[in-house]
Amino acid sequence: MDDIKQEELVDYYKQAYEREKQRNAELTDELADAIARATDAEWHLNHIKSNPLWKLSKPFRMIMHFFIRNYQRLMAYGNPRGIAHKLKSKMIEKKAMKQHGKKSFPNAARRKEETSTVFDKDITISILVPLYNTPRKFLTEMIESVTDQTYRKWELCLADGSDDQHDYVGRICQEYAEDDTRIKYQKLEKNEGISGNTNECYKMATGQYIGLFDHDDILHPSVLYEYMKVICEQDADYIYCDEATFKNGNIDNMITLHFKPDYAIDNLRANNYICHFSVFSRELLEGTELFRSQFDGSQDHDMILRLTSEAKKVVHVPKLLYYWRSHKGSVASDISAKTYAIEAARGAIADHLTRFGFRDFKIESTRAFETIFRIRYKLTRQPWVTIIIPNKDHLSDLKRCIDSVIEKSTYENYDIIVVENNSTSKEIFDYYEEIKKHPRIRVVTYDEGREFNYSRINNFGARFAKGEYLILLNNDTEVITVNWIEEMLMYGLRDDVGAVGAKLYYEDKTIQHAGIVLGLGAHRTAGHSHHKVAMENVGYMGRLCYAQDVSAVTGACMMVKKSLYDELGGLSEEFAVALNDVDFCLRIREKGYLIVFTPFAELYHYESVSRGSDLKLSRREKAKMQKEAAKQGGTAELSDANSLRYNKEAALFKNKWKEVLQKGDPYYNVNFSLDRSDFSLKLWGKEKQ
Repeated sequence: MDDIKQEELVDYYKQAYEREKQRNAELTDELADAIARATDAEWHLNHIKSNPLWKLSKPFRMIMHFFIRNYQRLMAYGNPRGIAHKLKSKMIEKKAMKQHGKKSFPNAARRKEETSTVFDKDITISILVPLYNTPRKFLTEMIESVTDQTYRKWELCLADGSDDQHDYVGRICQEYAEDDTRIKYQKLEKNEGISGNTNECYKMATGQYIGLFDHDDILHPSVLYEYMKVICEQDADYIYCDEATFKNGNIDNMITLHFKPDYAIDNLRANNYICHFSVFSRELLEGTELFRSQFDGSQDHDMILRLTSEAKKVVHVPKLLYYWRSHKGSVASDISAKTYAIEAARGAIADHLTRFGFRDFKIESTRAFETIFRIRYKLTRQPWVTIIIPNKDHLSDLKRCIDSVIEKSTYENYDIIVVENNSTSKEIFDYYEEIKKHPRIRVVTYDEGREFNYSRINNFGARFAKGEYLILLNNDTEVITVNWIEEMLMYGLRDDVGAVGAKLYYEDKTIQHAGIVLGLGAHRTAGHSHHKVAMENVGYMGRLCYAQDVSAVTGACMMVKKSLYDELGGLSEEFAVALNDVDFCLRIREKGYLIVFTPFAELYHYESVSRGSDLKLSRREKAKMQKEAAKQGGTAELSDANSLRYNKEAALFKNKWKEVLQKGDPYYNVNFSLDRSDFSLKLWGKEKQ
């Protein structure tokens, strides 16, 4: 009998292998056809673009797309009330802009206070400015934004590579230098480019800290004062701030306001979000160059990657203190003005990744911007991955989820554990019997109580996992990206990463999850960024187009090392329904690991359609939960069971992570509103904290 069973098992695996082999062959053919269609489409597109009529129609097409784009943005909010809300948000943004322009400059009293401040450290900050044919107005405004600083221990080092037709540059600089000995000027024999000219500036510098400043930009009067505060209070050795792009010579005429996250290595690898105004300890440059000429056009990205990797304390000052002038020919105006910057940026990132031991990666520009990159890391190995799917009834949801995983996934080394949780329908148990025959699927039965506890169910399922990595997956999800496991695993394999999350869409192709922000939402616990934004949206400053570090990702699709999951005791069972994933991610971060969100692993998430029956409570349970929520500071007025449960767990979460929440999300920005998920600006003094 045993021999017969063994023969049947061997036959079953042979048949399964042949089916998989056939499916792989079909996928290969489909891929080849898709590539052929794409090549053909690209040829036709290039043919159209080369047509003179197409070129002549450009202005009309730009106008048409402008109206279509703005109409779609308004319609994405669903109804007239949503449109009004969007328009109101734009009005708030206009008002908020004024708070960050000249209105933010110190008045006489504030200036006196800042100027008279005595710091614990005696530090001179050397500001380096490479000059080349700088327009008169830009030059004088740049210099005077330095002489106007409230912190007085600075020196301005100017290296001038201008040609003979722009000899006024030298005359103006020398006039300023005669009036202020802190200004140092040197005329160079020839123009050495941005890197070479800046390196000449550095040779003049005597300060303990170095600041990099462009010749056509403007500093906020308090920027050096603010930097000195974090140098003295936090022992910062690399500092940067938020910045704005302005036009027409008026900093209040802002085009873009860039409010940045704190230091985030994955963000920086994909996008030079730090950029201006970088100030760093001179010690970081010991044994290395400031700018390297081979990366001209992206020399700052190369330098920032090198120096922040060596820094002991990188500090972001979340204030808009740098004004980047947009004018004809500037990168702020159009990256195509310096197309070589794109290739230089690729080279800088490649050099950095190579130094960190990465090999055979690919760096590709994204649809957001030419210098915002997608990095495709090669998998160094292919460990076994166990996918855990809790389920109660909901046959169609579970079947759709499992079918999408099996039919679309290109990763080979995985299995699925379905955790049966108190189902009642006959059809679901019939389905369990069917999928048990599949070599990749196992069904285990959770019977540790009737009350729904998402954390406990997943922890139960994890006990049976043989994978080195786990993927927690909701049963109401559907795979879109065929290499979704590989996309998550390329980050999960790293020693510094604890968990990885995917990009999830609602059925209407708007975003359900693109990373979680601490403190976001009415409860001030946590919320999803870019919520309900259209699938094709590039996000705030292109954030929906590159992998990045976040504070938390949703448990609806989360990859985590099994050893780390076990070390932390899995999901905390005190959070039965809500915030267990956020709590888990914060505990991972306490261990020193990163949480990464990748937009390149995409799934549909039919938003908790299976939760309703799990959340039914008796009247006595409601009353008990209401009482407990009130004790812990939650709102006890709501009668809905779901709201009561969330209220209780939100109060517990806020108490447990009080200090973390008070500091704010390091990957968001204090200048963003916590009432909305679309990176709307905050009107200071007008929003509850």
